[in-house]
Amino acid sequence: MLIPRSIHALIDYIYGVVLIGIPYFLGFAWQEPARMVFWAFGFGAILYSLLTNYRLGLLKLIPFRIHLVLDVVAALALLASPWLLGFSEEVWVPHVVLGVLAIGVVLLSRRTDDTLPAPLRD
Repeated sequence: MLIPRSIHALIDYIYGVVLIGIPYFLGFAWQEPARMVFWAFGFGAILYSLLTNYRLGLLKLIPFRIHLVLDVVAALALLASPWLLGFSEEVWVPHVVLGVLAIGVVLLSRRTDDTLPAPLRD
């Protein structure tokens, strides 16, 4: 486990923004289902990050372990979405790549932030 919770939090917000912007960057913003999937997962990731109990969480309602479960479920859904929603013939690589990356971040994330003194831990 290499990624501290505080860094995971930062990655979450960056990931959400990347998901929202990637259809424009890669030129498939005109493909409605593919773009909307990225928007939904991007805004969703930002929303549940704001609700997570970690350093960059705003309301701290969701325990970090539940957040990690949400990350995995969302990543698997993103990964499968081109086939589930029927647009795999147009675009699927970014969905798979970003889904796999999200799972990798979860697997490498610390469940507690042991690098900080006890009063500062998430």
